[in-house]
Amino acid sequence: MRSQTTTVVAVVLGLAALANGVFMLLYPQQWYWSVPGVPDRGFYNQHFIRDIGMLYMLIGGAFSFGAFYARYRFQLWLFPALWLSSHALFHFWEVLVGICGPIFLLIDFAGVTLPALLALGLCWQAKRADEDA
Repeated sequence: MRSQTTTVVAVVLGLAALANGVFMLLYPQQWYWSVPGVPDRGFYNQHFIRDIGMLYMLIGGAFSFGAFYARYRFQLWLFPALWLSSHALFHFWEVLVGICGPIFLLIDFAGVTLPALLALGLCWQAKRADEDA
């Protein structure tokens, strides 16, 4: 059951990251204006959004690939989890230093903090499975 849940979470996280990346790459201006909190953080920059979109596509691929190849899960998921966690910590830092208000932690939760927590959980599950094998 645990393995099945891990696989489902990885597929959902992977597809969400992949879809977000494609959206960022193909429609950067629409992405900028449709994601809550983004316009409040800085000016529209098409190049920057597309760069990060490619990163999200790679993250999505890594989570999706790892969902179906259990042997390589930890290796595939570690660096995307570290990036997502660093991204979430950066958002917390912005609040701590006064760049934006605490309300942004709620605004960002579903798109920033939750994926980081899920990614760390996936890595933890993958590491446990490797140790049990």
